[in-house]
Amino acid sequence: MTTLTIQDVSRQSGLSEPTLRYYEEVGLLGPIARDERSGHRRYGEGDLDAAQVLACLRAMGVGIEDMRTYQANRRRGHAAAGEQRDILLRHTERVEEQIATLRIHLDYLRVKAALWDARERSDADAEAQAQTELHSILPLLEETFR
Repeated sequence: MTTLTIQDVSRQSGLSEPTLRYYEEVGLLGPIARDERSGHRRYGEGDLDAAQVLACLRAMGVGIEDMRTYQANRRRGHAAAGEQRDILLRHTERVEEQIATLRIHLDYLRVKAALWDARERSDADAEAQAQTELHSILPLLEETFR
């Protein structure tokens, strides 16, 4: 059986060592085996797999409680497929909302850059067009701040 150190799992999962310890403490990982002589954590391949899943969920903004449910459902297998799907779809909706907000921010930045570019070139027509576009974006932008 392959055993990995906390440094190995940290490097391969992208989770810091303190995060790995915390995830074990709150029941997201483990229990992790310990070396009998040194007491150091020794992770198996299944532990590494779980840490990699948690790293992905964390990167997508999934909270601890949903991570806990997701991990428990992984152990349940097919019987929990519907609940797994629902967790992921709920977070999909949140990410889609974030993408829509970022698109508005991106549009604003591009229009403002075009406005300043037009001013630098003394292009009154392009400046007027950018001002018009800016006025259509501002209400959407203001909504993202609420």
